[in-house]
Amino acid sequence: MAQSSKFNLPGTNAALVRRAAIAERVERAAAAKLILVRAPAGFGKTTALRQIHEQLSAAGVATAWITVDAADNDVPRFLSCLAEAVARLQIEDAAATSADAEAVALLEREGPPFALFLDEFETLQSAAVIGLVREVIERLPRNGRVVIGSRSLPDVGLGRLRVRGQLVEIGADVLRFSAAETAEFLRLRGLPALPPDTLELLHARTEGWIAALLLVSMALGSHEAAADFIQRLSGSGGAIAEYLAEDVLGRQPPEVREFLQRTSILRQLNAPLCQALVPRTDCAAMLERLHASSLFLLPLETESAEPNYRYHALFANFLRTQLAREHPEDLLRLHLSACAWYESVGRPVPAIDHAIEGGDYPHALSLLEQHGQRFVEQGRMRLLARWFAAIPPEQLKQHPRMQALYVWAVLFTQGASEGMALLAASGIESSEDPTIRAHVNALQPLLLAMLDRYDEANPIGRAGLARLPTAVPFADTVLINCMAHVTSVLGEKREAQRLLDAARQTQSSSVFNRMYTESTEGLLDIERGRFRQATARFRIAVDATTREADYSHTGGNAWAGVLYAAAMYEANELEACDRLLNVYLPLAREVGLPDHMISSYAMRSRLLFWRGDVDGALRTLTELETLGNLRKLPRVVATAKLERARMLMRQGNAYGAKEELDRADDKAVWERVARQRLPAHDVLDIGIARLRWEILFGDAAEALRRIDADLPAIDAEARVRRSRKLRVLKSMALWKLKQVDASADVMRDILLEGSREGFLRLIADDGVHVAGPIQAVLAPLKAAPEKSDPILLEYVQRVLEALGPDALAAEPAQAAAATDVPWQVEPLTQKEMQVLKLLAEGYSNSAMSEKLFVSDSTVRTHLRNINMKLGAQNRTQAVSLARRYGLIR
Repeated sequence: MAQSSKFNLPGTNAALVRRAAIAERVERAAAAKLILVRAPAGFGKTTALRQIHEQLSAAGVATAWITVDAADNDVPRFLSCLAEAVARLQIEDAAATSADAEAVALLEREGPPFALFLDEFETLQSAAVIGLVREVIERLPRNGRVVIGSRSLPDVGLGRLRVRGQLVEIGADVLRFSAAETAEFLRLRGLPALPPDTLELLHARTEGWIAALLLVSMALGSHEAAADFIQRLSGSGGAIAEYLAEDVLGRQPPEVREFLQRTSILRQLNAPLCQALVPRTDCAAMLERLHASSLFLLPLETESAEPNYRYHALFANFLRTQLAREHPEDLLRLHLSACAWYESVGRPVPAIDHAIEGGDYPHALSLLEQHGQRFVEQGRMRLLARWFAAIPPEQLKQHPRMQALYVWAVLFTQGASEGMALLAASGIESSEDPTIRAHVNALQPLLLAMLDRYDEANPIGRAGLARLPTAVPFADTVLINCMAHVTSVLGEKREAQRLLDAARQTQSSSVFNRMYTESTEGLLDIERGRFRQATARFRIAVDATTREADYSHTGGNAWAGVLYAAAMYEANELEACDRLLNVYLPLAREVGLPDHMISSYAMRSRLLFWRGDVDGALRTLTELETLGNLRKLPRVVATAKLERARMLMRQGNAYGAKEELDRADDKAVWERVARQRLPAHDVLDIGIARLRWEILFGDAAEALRRIDADLPAIDAEARVRRSRKLRVLKSMALWKLKQVDASADVMRDILLEGSREGFLRLIADDGVHVAGPIQAVLAPLKAAPEKSDPILLEYVQRVLEALGPDALAAEPAQAAAATDVPWQVEPLTQKEMQVLKLLAEGYSNSAMSEKLFVSDSTVRTHLRNINMKLGAQNRTQAVSLARRYGLIR
C-alpha cells in the first residue's frame, strides 16, 4: 500500500492513562469474536484501541492494525489492505498467498491467537465492504478476534454476536474519564494538581470528554487562575471543543494561526505542499515546530522521504470552520493552489478532489476532460461516480463528453437501471459529437443486456457494430464484447466466437475489456462442457482486474468474480467459493446483473444448507426474491422460488416442493429461458426441477421418457453441460425403477467425463439420490484396482466424499410406503421428535443446538438415542426409517 501508516498504530498527543475498566472488560472477553469501541468523536477511541492492542500483545496475541479511510469503500482496495494486515499477523502460509481474496481464508484457520484492529470504521459506507467484514467476523476461529473503533454502530451482525456472548461493547460511558482519571491525565501532561473542588468542576464541565480535557490541558498552562478559566467553560460536546480551540488558537502567534488555518484544507501535510499554500512561511520549519509542540500534528508514516503529517480530525474541522468564517475569499485560492501542486507532481486524483472541494467545477471538469477517459479504461468507476455526483448538474451539462463518462460510472456502481435513467436524462443520445456517439453506441445495447432485455439489445447492438470503428476504441471493444454475450445468449455461438476473436484484437490496454472478453468466452466453454478451460479463463479474468492497482475503484469485476466463484463451486472447492462470494455477491447485488445475482445467491444458499444452516439458506433465497421484486426482474423472483423448491426436495418435503414449484412456474419467464441461453439457467430451470420432483416423489418412468425425448435435441445443440445434468437425472430415474445396471452405465459415462474435466457439483448436488448409482460404478473399480483407471477411481471416490458421510451408508433411494412403527421401537420423546424433524430438514448439530437452545453435546445425545430406538446406523438412515414409520413427512 502507498501509506504504511494505515498499518501502524497512530501516534497520540494525549498522555496515556491506563484504563482499568477497559482492561477488565477485555480480560473477561476470552470468547469474544468482536470487541467494539464505539463513541462520538473525541472520546479517545483510538487511545483505547492502543491500550487493548498493548494488552493483547503482552498476552502473546499476534496483532495487525488498519486505520480505515474513505478509499477503503472499494472491495478490492480493502481486500488489499486486509491481505497486508494478514501478512503482518504472520499467519502460516500468508507470504505464499498471491490473491487478496484468498488472504481472507487465512483469518479462518485455527492456530495461534490473533487480533485484527480496524480503527475509524465509520468511514466505511459500502455495503459490500461491511458485508465482507461481517463474514470475516462470523468465520473467525476460536483464537481470532476483531477489534473495531467506530463513531457509529457498524452493521456487522451485532445482535447475533451479542446473543452468542461473542461481543464486548465499550461505549462512551466506559470511555469517559472519571474524576480520578482526569487528575491522572493532567498529571501526566505535566500540569500542577488542581484543588479537589476545581477538579470536580472541570470533570463536571467536560463530562469526562477526552478531547475537551486535552484542549483544556493545552490552555491551562497559560492561565494563572485555573479555577477562573475552568469556571468560564460552558456547554458540552462541540461547544466546548470550539471554545477551547478558539482560546488555544487565539494565543498562537499570527504566523502559526495563518499556517494552521490555510493548511487545514489538506488531508496530508508535507513541506512542499504546504509551501504552495503559505509561500511566505518556512513550512518545513513550521511543521517541525508544530510537531515538537505536540499540540496539533499527528505524524504519518509514508513511503515518501518527506515527513508527512495530518491534523486531528476535530481540530482540522474547527480550523476549516474558522477559515471559512474569517477568510472565505481564500478558500478557492487555497484549494486551487493545492490542486496546482498536485497537478505539478502528476497526481490528478487529489488535484480533482481539491478543485471540486474549492468549488472550481470548471477546472475540475477540465481535469476530467484530460484524465476521465483513462480512468474509465482503468475501471475507476467509483471514483468517477463520486466526482460527478459532487458537480452541479448545470455545470456538467456544459460538458457532454463527461456526461457520457458519468453514465459508465453509474452503470458499474449503481446498476443498469440508474445508468439507463441517467443516459435518458442527459440528452447525449442525440449528440452529433463523434466521441459521444461512440460511447452511446456501446452504452445502449450494454444497458439493455444488463437489464435482461437481450431481444432489444440485439438489433441496436448489431446496428452499432456496423458503425465501427468509432472515435473511442475502448467503447468499440465494449460493444464487441457486449454483442458476443448477447449473441451467445440468443444461441448464435459461432457469431459470438467471431466477435470475441475480434475483441481480443482491439482491447489494447483496457483491463475492463480483458476481463469482459475472457469471462464471456468462459461462459461459452461452460456450455460446451469445457470446464477446465472455462475455469482458467475466469481466473485470468479475475486476475486482470485484481492485479491492476488502478482497477481498485470499481464494482465491475463482479462480472468475473461471480463466474470464478461458480467455477470453484463446481470443482467442489467450497471454501474458496465462499471466500469469493464474500467479496463478489454484494457487488453483484449492487450492480444488479440478473444472472450473476441468481448464481451468487443460489451458491450461497446451497453452501449454507450444506453446512446445516437451513435458516440462513432460506433467508438468502428470500433476499434474492425480494431483490427481484424491488428491481422488477421476474426471472430473479421465479428462480428464487425454484431454488427454494429444490431445498424442500432435499429435505424430502414432496408436498412443499410441489407447491413451491407451482409458485415458481411463471410461464413468460420459463418460455424465454427455454428460448435463450442464459448463463444462470443452463441446469437451473423449471423443466429440470419438475423432472427431479417426478423422480423423487412421482412417476420416475414418465420422467425417464421425457429425458430420453429431450436429450437428442440438447446434444445436437452442443449444450454439453445440460446434457450431462439430464443424464444424471436419467441415472437417478433408472435407479428408482430398480434398473441398476442401466443406471450404473449412464452414471459411469458421466463420471468418466467428470474425471477428465474436473466438474463435481453437477453430480453431487443431487446428494444421496446419486449415491447408489455411484457406488455401483465404484464397486468393480475397487474390486480390481490394478485394472482400473486410477484417475477415474480417485475421482469417483471424491464425488462420493462430496455427498457426505451419511450418503456413503445410505440405503438406495426407494419410495417406501409408510408402515406402522414396529412394536419393538421405543417411542421417541418430544425433544427427540423435535431433533428428528430438524435433522430431516437438513440442520447441522450446531444449528439444531442454537434453534433448540441446548448444547451441542445434548443434541448428540438425542441423536444417539434416536438411532438406538429406530435401529439406524447413521443420520440418513434414521430419517429414512422415520419416514417409513410415518413419524415425519
